Amino acid sequence: MKKIAIYGKGGIGKSTTVSNVAAAMAAKELTVLQIGCDPKADSTRNLTGGKNIRTVLDTLRENGDASLEDLVVKSTTGVLCVESGGPVPGVGCAGRGIITAFEKLEELEAYEIYQPDVVLYDVLGDVVCGGFAMPIRGGYADEVCIVTSGEMMSLYAASNIVHAVESFGKRGYASVKGLILNSKNIADENELVDKAAEEMNVSVLYRLPRHPDVQAAEALGKTVVEAFPESDMAQYYHQLADMLLDTQEET
Repeated sequence: MKKIAIYGKGGIGKSTTVSNVAAAMAAKELTVLQIGCDPKADSTRNLTGGKNIRTVLDTLRENGDASLEDLVVKSTTGVLCVESGGPVPGVGCAGRGIITAFEKLEELEAYEIYQPDVVLYDVLGDVVCGGFAMPIRGGYADEVCIVTSGEMMSLYAASNIVHAVESFGKRGYASVKGLILNSKNIADENELVDKAAEEMNVSVLYRLPRHPDVQAAEALGKTVVEAFPESDMAQYYHQLADMLLDTQEET
């Protein structure tokens, strides 16, 4: 079982990237489990027809308990989708929701029952503390990838994530695999990201171009991989999936 945590600043296109990669991996007949670790609970929307699924925390609050069938939704692409959710607005800790969700999935033996080939954790990377660091420090993920653009705040968040992973890495937890550039077409973007990666001492794993098919697919509530499987952009996501599965060399 390959376990990958994908972090990134909010609004950078991280969830879009993760869901397309998940769909690409599922198209290879792999069992893929995608766990959204963001209080907004929108990681899996493009896999579930543009609709938010019920979160682990909402289910537990309303029912007091839950079964796997309550928490795991299988998308039309075959991806198993889970959203951790968050606290009632203004009350409680968002990170605690991730911890509760992970503990509940373990209690229900989700990994043993579904036997996923790949687990993708989609984690908000603006603040790497508490529950948001759970995939790193809890031993849930083996590798960490960071989605970024060439924008300053995105690269700043990426740097913070790298430092956090390095701190936990001393205890034998997850390691940084590298950066994924999700292009915004800003001036000198490739050079800015290359320079930042060098300063962080990490590699740029892959560069995703800005493409209108991404927005067109999202308007349909789908991934590019599902909506436009023959498009150039779908092939980029397939190549990124191969790279994360270690079946293709880094570029």
